[in-house]
Amino acid sequence: MIDAIFFDVGGTILDESREFETWADWLGVPRHTFSAVFGSVIARGLDYQETFRVFRPDFDLAAERERRAVADKPESFGEEDLYPDARPCLTSLQDQGLFVGLAGNQPAHAESILRALDLPVDVIGTSHGWGVEKPSPAFFQRVIREGGGDASSILYVGDRPDNDVRPAEEAGMKTCLIRRGPWGHILDIPVVAQRCLFRIDSLDELPTLVAKHNAGSGSDPGL
Repeated sequence: MIDAIFFDVGGTILDESREFETWADWLGVPRHTFSAVFGSVIARGLDYQETFRVFRPDFDLAAERERRAVADKPESFGEEDLYPDARPCLTSLQDQGLFVGLAGNQPAHAESILRALDLPVDVIGTSHGWGVEKPSPAFFQRVIREGGGDASSILYVGDRPDNDVRPAEEAGMKTCLIRRGPWGHILDIPVVAQRCLFRIDSLDELPTLVAKHNAGSGSDPGL
């Protein structure tokens, strides 16, 4: 049985396209150029921050975030940046009586924004708030504690096979890989994807798959 479901944030419930565009503008780089470099960095399996260092070798993300805040151009997102299927999916899963949470690598400002969105979730956890980042095993142990303590009853949903699915599997959780956003489309790790309980293209698919799984029907859903 799946009793709790945790979602990654960026690329899973949150469309980061506008965020990437504002970073390109901040760096004075054409948006299509920034996107091309970003995709190349992901395809090579590098940390996404290497994208910024291509254009500015001494780039420091924390310091640059402070500069943007001082310039009144901080990173931000809102309801318009949520994927259209995110809120309905979260609502439907809660309606099934499931414990629903968010748990992702997010900076300090993001947690307050997520809370202000009043999403239908039971818990919101961020790397800044928890003091540990994915793919650290400690991050996923925190997810397990927040989700009731039984890893086998928790489903973790994310767009990254490396940062989301693989470490969640290693922690004993069930996993769902959603194929969207840069990582979902570019970073392909077949051996990881094949072990997922579900593989989906939209969160619209998830509530039905979970309900069928919990009802004991559909022995190989999502494939």
